[in-house]
Amino acid sequence: MLKRVAVVAGLSAGLLGGLAVPAAAAPPAYSTTTLHFAVTGQDGQPCDVVADAYVPNGLSASNTAPAILTTNGFGGSKDDLKPVADMFTQRGYVVLAYSGLGFGGSGCRISFDTPNPDGRAASRLVDYLGGAAGAAYLDAAHTRPAPVLNVVTKDSSAHDGRPHAHDPRVGMVGGSYGGQIQFAAAATDPRIDAIAPMVTWNDLSYSLSPNNTGQTTGVSTHNPGAPKINWDSSLALAGIMSGVTNADVDPMRLTGCPNYPPQICTALAQAVTTGVMDESVRARLRAGSVASYLNRIRIPTLLIQGQTDTLFNINEALATYRGLQANGIDTKMIWMSGGHSALPEPGDYVEKAPNATTQYTAGRIAGWMDHYLLGSSASTGPQFSYYRSWVGYSGNAAPAYASADTVDVGTPSTYRLSGNDGLAAPGGPVQAGLARFTTPPFGLPTNHDAPDALGLINVPENDIPGTFAQWSSPALTSSLDVVGSPKVTLRVRTTVGANVPAVQQLVLFYRVEDVDASGHATTVGNLVAPARIADPTKPFTVTMPAFAHRFDPGHRLRLVISGGSTNYRGGQSALPVAISAGAGQTVTLPVVAG
Repeated sequence: MLKRVAVVAGLSAGLLGGLAVPAAAAPPAYSTTTLHFAVTGQDGQPCDVVADAYVPNGLSASNTAPAILTTNGFGGSKDDLKPVADMFTQRGYVVLAYSGLGFGGSGCRISFDTPNPDGRAASRLVDYLGGAAGAAYLDAAHTRPAPVLNVVTKDSSAHDGRPHAHDPRVGMVGGSYGGQIQFAAAATDPRIDAIAPMVTWNDLSYSLSPNNTGQTTGVSTHNPGAPKINWDSSLALAGIMSGVTNADVDPMRLTGCPNYPPQICTALAQAVTTGVMDESVRARLRAGSVASYLNRIRIPTLLIQGQTDTLFNINEALATYRGLQANGIDTKMIWMSGGHSALPEPGDYVEKAPNATTQYTAGRIAGWMDHYLLGSSASTGPQFSYYRSWVGYSGNAAPAYASADTVDVGTPSTYRLSGNDGLAAPGGPVQAGLARFTTPPFGLPTNHDAPDALGLINVPENDIPGTFAQWSSPALTSSLDVVGSPKVTLRVRTTVGANVPAVQQLVLFYRVEDVDASGHATTVGNLVAPARIADPTKPFTVTMPAFAHRFDPGHRLRLVISGGSTNYRGGQSALPVAISAGAGQTVTLPVVAG
């Protein structure tokens, strides 16, 4: 479910190609049927959606079971979902796995998991699970109707409190692109009963061009951020390659901006050249994201976000979580190991072989569905749980997880800028000082950090002198556990004022480093917080991506602010920056007692 971009998938396939072929497995205890669905894409275009239905042996009209609906990650297809189908069919569920619009044999262009058309397309598959006649076909031309499915348990009413025709007991699972579709489908179709979105976004305009200051609601901002050059390029390539690979399905989608709405190619080109994503495209991305329709999600939601994820960071899931909680929706949160930037740890979640018994996160997902779809009395787990990489275990990763009844587990601990490069610990003395640097022109990178979208993490930064400033704490005398979003509040001095166009504004990049006793520095989670500052004449706060990390005794905490980044398109102009130490210049960390 954590589908990577095509280049990474290709590398993985090459590595796996040299492994011995395993012995033949026992035949599956289910039947599989490939189906086709007639749906409507953007601008009313007719589309074919291809899916595989997995039906456990022994089910009948008098012996029914609930269903799981699932779809692929970006660049993937229904074929990637067989391991998930295996896990749930073994638990007695019917599973319907499909290729989303624009991917893996399904037609039409990519539409970014919007309620219309993506949510409406999913709703057509719910019709089939509910026993509707004529919902599915055995051919892509939609000339041979598939037999009616009569083995899925039915509900007498949906989550809007009303009876609906063809209402199956159904939940949705999936990650990344296959996570956001769950929101789009649930907002469209009240017959869906529970969802478990993994490693997905809250506001896609933030995901692709984040601004970590001036946030209005959740992660959303009025002011544009800094485009993610490597992620944006890799995702664009993955979408185009998916269209080319399946060109025979829908040749017309390769015209113009291949496999995308035409505005997307224009916006990406503009973002790379100017550093600012077009506002109309940002608005379109936000309007199609769950941030814009949270009040339409009315069903139990288990949110799972990765701690090692530079594409969709934890702040996105926190924004969704807080919104659902405020609306009174039964919502729980897991911060799992891994994410788009690294595979989950053993015993947590294995994408190619999920196992509810031996893997913590897989077990939580299965338990969530069992509770809401099977009516199981088993617990759905703690309100909040987070993976601690510093806790050893063998087998199931459960011992490495801590739990709490709130996501706000950390107590604020405020460090202050001191001198030219120091961080004064809470209660410690502060010295006067001044740090100066200059941002590069034309958004050029000023460091040599690991490129995003290739799954590389924990690589030391190497900044060009004169383009950054840093402040380090004294060596820690005991371990420091940080769980949550650090906040940096500053006033800076530069030559650009307020009320200038976004392309002329100051753009800075913030990161937290763990510096060991030998001086080796590692950016925590490889997480960087861009900030496009609309008014640098006033203090501002940067909300950095959340993480769970232990700083060991003898290590130092370091804040780095740079004018450029390998992974982002920075500001257009070279600007001098001066940052003083003293009152109000702070870094606040959410600290959990060890």
